[in-house]
Amino acid sequence: MKTSKERLAFFLPGLYEGGTERIVLNLTKGISERGYPVDLVLARAEGPYMAQIPDTVRLIDLKAPRVLGSVPALVKYLKCDRPTALISAMYANVVALWARRLCGVPQRLIITEHNTLSSVVINKADLRWQMYPKMARWFYLWADNIIAVSNDVKDDLTRIAKIPPDLIQVIYNPIITRDLQDKSETPLEHPWFKEGEPPVVLAVGRLTDQKAFDVLIRAFSLVRRNHPAHLLILGEGENRPALQSLIYLLGLDLDVDLMGFVQNPYPYMAHASLFVLPSRWEGLPTVLVEALYLGIPIVATDCPGGSREILKGGQFGRLVPVDEPLILAEAITGSMKNQRVCPPKESWQPYNLDFIVDRYVNLSLGVS
Repeated sequence: MKTSKERLAFFLPGLYEGGTERIVLNLTKGISERGYPVDLVLARAEGPYMAQIPDTVRLIDLKAPRVLGSVPALVKYLKCDRPTALISAMYANVVALWARRLCGVPQRLIITEHNTLSSVVINKADLRWQMYPKMARWFYLWADNIIAVSNDVKDDLTRIAKIPPDLIQVIYNPIITRDLQDKSETPLEHPWFKEGEPPVVLAVGRLTDQKAFDVLIRAFSLVRRNHPAHLLILGEGENRPALQSLIYLLGLDLDVDLMGFVQNPYPYMAHASLFVLPSRWEGLPTVLVEALYLGIPIVATDCPGGSREILKGGQFGRLVPVDEPLILAEAITGSMKNQRVCPPKESWQPYNLDFIVDRYVNLSLGVS
């Protein structure tokens, strides 16, 4: 493998439980395997994905108490280490823009938008998020490139932040990696996957309002009235106590398991009967593409974000309205009868790691 002098850097708040963090880890691994030195710069080096940082990637811990407080340390890093390009994501974008402007060193700066910003603003009362569209409007134009991870995210960013659409390009997330199939073949010990057990409905994501697992649990209670089944939710978050209370209230404690964060969710996808994404909004839901690749039948909400885009309007899975437990229950009941199928290549090929790494490398080096 050749080694390039062109060092590329990624900047995130931390490696917390979320799809964006997993995507960045995929990118750092794929780019470093091409022979480029890669830095993963974290405002604070913490989170459940820390163990997944590739050995070929250098970790830079800015040790900031908050992302906003990482500006001085990020300026120092940019001046001293001088990466060819810095790629940022999430609410680190504005911080990256400020730091690049302050340091006066002409690195390329690429910012990536992973969510429909208008949905985040509507659903978060935090003043910082209420102000974010205005900050995006003021500062995003400082970037060399603006990437949206789906067409829905691009259209939303154009509408809410008034950024001209010709300045935003869509690059899907690199989700399908070479080791995904191998990871899915890891043996499972969970008793619900033993022969003779009822079908398992699976969901994966942080336990937050965005993911709407409360709606899924209510829908599952309707399913359970007529059909034996289990519901397994992989993920952790601040809504655990409320969700656990709802499970007990509905008498589902023997049939619903909030397993918490799981490093390798793919064996569960490979063996479950149905995958459900009940989200209220998304950007480009990583787990939906992974479930599609692994051939599990899918039900997803037709929420703002990339679900409709991924499932080609319902061609590769069933789409249902947001926040409708009864309709979701009917879709789950109907879809549990579906057999696993080999997914057509065109359904997951746009999210292949190698293809997307090429695009990020070319942008980082200023190659059109």
